[in-house]
Amino acid sequence: MQTQSLPRHRTTAVKVGKVTIGGDHPVVVQSMTNTDTADAKATARQAWELAQAGSELVRITVNSVESARQVPAIRERLDELGCDVPLVGDFHFNGHKLLQEVPECAQALAKYRINPGNVGRGKHRDEKFARMIEFACQYDKPVRIGVNWGSLDTDLMARLMDENHLRPSPLDADELMREAVVSSALESAKRAEALGLGKDKIILSCKMSVVQDLIAVYRELASRSDYALHLGLTEAGMGSKGIVASTAALAVLLQEGIGDTIRVSLTPEPGGPRSTEVIVAQEILQTMGLRSFLPLVTACPGCGRTSSTYFQELAGRIQDYLRQRMPTWRENYPGVETMSVAVMGCVVNGPGESRHANIGISLPGTGERPVAPVYENGEKTVTLKGDNIAEEFQRLVETYVERTYGQ
Repeated sequence: MQTQSLPRHRTTAVKVGKVTIGGDHPVVVQSMTNTDTADAKATARQAWELAQAGSELVRITVNSVESARQVPAIRERLDELGCDVPLVGDFHFNGHKLLQEVPECAQALAKYRINPGNVGRGKHRDEKFARMIEFACQYDKPVRIGVNWGSLDTDLMARLMDENHLRPSPLDADELMREAVVSSALESAKRAEALGLGKDKIILSCKMSVVQDLIAVYRELASRSDYALHLGLTEAGMGSKGIVASTAALAVLLQEGIGDTIRVSLTPEPGGPRSTEVIVAQEILQTMGLRSFLPLVTACPGCGRTSSTYFQELAGRIQDYLRQRMPTWRENYPGVETMSVAVMGCVVNGPGESRHANIGISLPGTGERPVAPVYENGEKTVTLKGDNIAEEFQRLVETYVERTYGQ
């Protein structure tokens, strides 16, 4: 799939380690660990797994002196593994203290995340926020000012409520809440700039848990600023609900050119892989034609013509195989991420879909001849038979990749 050139909301580019967010750069995929950061070994392992899955930034919780002290060790372990994914420190409540007490943590992180709603209250909030910004300036680090509707600045909300009462046409409760979220982000960003942090060091996010609220807030944020924007539906949920909700919200905004980096905040199944959120984020961008990460598999949904589940199993095997091979292919076969593969289940659409893919196979449906023609770049090249169709097709895919994308 070729990438699309959609109109983009013009934002200021921000350098985060090796990654650039905003400007004319592609939308960046990021994720977050759920390990105890004080356990450096487990956190480094999960950060590596997320990076292997395709996460271009990895955020880690930094909520205690113990966790802050382990950040340099996590960075060192990743470097030893040859993994240069930038680490983002997620700070709440006590970030100003941690950055002061553990300067090596401040240095090892590529970016700081600050939530202005829980930095502190009153003058203490201003002082603590200022300290965080001072550390960002001192260590030349970018900052994400991440407002979350669930931890909104109560003083700001009270002020806006008072102002709203004086309006000729007061905002309703939902509109007021959205305005509070946007105002919190913009006012905090302006304060950060006044404290010496450049616009090219600031990323904004306004996380909401309701799709329509998220869309409305980011449209407003984009219309009132040119800061780089981080998109994400907070507390998206588990399974299909979380995936559908995140896709519905992010797709609308991305189609309108809003958003420079995304995270899909899925609740993993117990024992399930954290990397699912990375895969979903990549697939949102790829199916919209905005970026290419992995060869896409086209497969039919099945019907009465395909009473056998063989084509479903083969499609799954091929998808897993492509994902497993991508770390190696990415290094050796530039452009392979744009390849399309078709695994079809019967003669109705099988040959046609297979011809339209770079490489495709049309399996026999119920009652059809037990043969499976393979097509490469629109031409039939071979017909597979017997009990080893899956293995043979996998070998054909490998050969196609080497021949087509090899230097």
